[in-house]
Amino acid sequence: QVTPVESGGGLVQAGGSLRLSCAASGSIVSISQVGWYRQAPGKQRELVAGITSGGRTNYADSVKGRFTISRDNAKNTVYLQMNSLKPEDTAVYSCNVVQTTNLGLTAYWGQGTQVTVSS
Repeated sequence: QVTPVESGGGLVQAGGSLRLSCAASGSIVSISQVGWYRQAPGKQRELVAGITSGGRTNYADSVKGRFTISRDNAKNTVYLQMNSLKPEDTAVYSCNVVQTTNLGLTAYWGQGTQVTVSS
């Protein structure tokens, strides 16, 4: 069992920055990829950014050039640096950790952290 814990959310004005952290703990064997997702009220959850164990990253078009995902393998932590925030970035941000074991792939979700961007 892996438990991801998000932190770093809060209230910020448009144009501001926040850095989210996703720290994984528990029975960590081999984390293959981590993704940051967000869900705004009345909308479907969407992938914001992802990073593989090899460091390959991908981003939603809406955040390219503004958000940066990175990882610290020694700390089992993934970060999401969010710059130039817009009101439409307001959502609950959750991280999804995918672990590879001899039983296959298992995904774990954190509880989420609220990000609110005021105009």
